[in-house]
Amino acid sequence: MKKYAVFIVVLFTTIFGLSGISYAAAKKVLIFTKTAGYRHDNIEKGVEVLKKLYNDIGIQTVHSEDADLFLSDSLATFDAVLFFSTTGTIFNKEQKEAFQKYMRSGKGFMGIHAATDTEFDWPWYNELVGAYFLSHPKVQEAKLQVLNRIHPATKHLNKIWLHKDEWYDFKDVQPGLNVLMNLDEGSYEGGKMGTVHPIAWFREFERARMFYTGLGHTKESFDSMAFQKHVVGGMRYVLGM
Repeated sequence: MKKYAVFIVVLFTTIFGLSGISYAAAKKVLIFTKTAGYRHDNIEKGVEVLKKLYNDIGIQTVHSEDADLFLSDSLATFDAVLFFSTTGTIFNKEQKEAFQKYMRSGKGFMGIHAATDTEFDWPWYNELVGAYFLSHPKVQEAKLQVLNRIHPATKHLNKIWLHKDEWYDFKDVQPGLNVLMNLDEGSYEGGKMGTVHPIAWFREFERARMFYTGLGHTKESFDSMAFQKHVVGGMRYVLGM
């Protein structure tokens, strides 16, 4: 009987190991891209790439721009929400309350690029996302100083990462952020924050893990292997993988 039980365990492990099913298989993420202001022309491509990247590691994804989904019972089935270049005021009062309740239940949050250009009149969201968008110069190449090379979102990078994107300046930067990368303003034109210019960060907030990256404005950025690993690692952190 014991030999039979051992055989079953080995068989189970082998089958699921070969099929690529892992701890991540139980995870489910909502990719949310509602815009009430400027709409980035890379949203459609970005969503396609993100869904493939996450599905490849066993994470289920659902894409929506319907804020009423936050009032639905199905919201609880998501382990994290990803705001990809959302803009403007995207929630009404009831939707805000539902989102806060969701996050306070211990779920995860990830923001890409214009997630900081969202809900400017909601102080709680400012605390969650970590900062608000202020301005940006033209799209150009810049040097990113990788301050943390242990975190899953940046462990694949060298100390300096040369990348072309739209570089956000921020306001209302929240205390307590764990900065992953700092933007070297001496390497490009038009920066307004000075020597301390965080561009990607993470922290725990109200029982939830959050991660934000200011990268991801261009369509081409989603073709970059380094950027793809960056957003996969960010989601791994958010989900506690």
